[in-house]
Amino acid sequence: MELDDVRVDAYMTTGVETVGPDAWVTDVVDRLKAGPQYGGLPVVDDEDHLLGFVGAIDLLEVNGDVRVEAVMSRDLVVVRPEMTVKNAARVIFRTGHQFLPVVDDERVLLGLFSNGDAVRSQIERTTPSKVQSTREMLERTHDASISVTEREVTVDSLIPTQREVYGDELEGRKYELQNGLAEPLIVVSHGPETLLVDGHHRAMAAEQLDIDRMLAHVLTVSPEEVGELGLRRMARLGGLQSLADVEVNDYLQHPLIEKTEQ
Repeated sequence: MELDDVRVDAYMTTGVETVGPDAWVTDVVDRLKAGPQYGGLPVVDDEDHLLGFVGAIDLLEVNGDVRVEAVMSRDLVVVRPEMTVKNAARVIFRTGHQFLPVVDDERVLLGLFSNGDAVRSQIERTTPSKVQSTREMLERTHDASISVTEREVTVDSLIPTQREVYGDELEGRKYELQNGLAEPLIVVSHGPETLLVDGHHRAMAAEQLDIDRMLAHVLTVSPEEVGELGLRRMARLGGLQSLADVEVNDYLQHPLIEKTEQ
């Protein structure tokens, strides 16, 4: 299964600890001191419908004899269980949240999906199938034998094959790189040139973070067997010579973001 097909409900945390709207703030403070994983508690009714979220920041300078419903955050960004992990990760990094509640059509809380879950899903599904499919495509297209190795490549030498990247995903890849969580790139080595096939967001994030070299799955094609690769022709026709030619597309309002309506 490719990452584009992996759903949120495959990686979300279930059995989440919650609190009711009628609970006292002092009770929530005691529970937060015990160290909930997310530094706060979803607020639900008796049928587990999501009403809000109460975190430490909501409780600053609040008396203990106040009800949770008076201080909880109500304007929540949520995701659906059927949303792909890739799209949910975009929402997380776009909005700056560390996690998001997962709800169904009736706003019943099903679990929480965190940035850690997004990263974990990508690491666990590192791209052996993509490497193999790229290899098979090249061998089929050019009738040539392709070798595959894993080694570091120089970021600023990469020739992109994709015209644009999303700004929110770019920020997400920076987070991964800074925490040592990024998966290898997939590149094609053809004589002196190295074509970037998969990992444009990671490569551009590395360039912005002044990371000179990255680990990559390298598919090597001999120039003696193949004069010009279709990927190279596509890059040339698109005016792509380096990562500087890739456009960062940053929408003001991302179409994947959904909020609760109170």
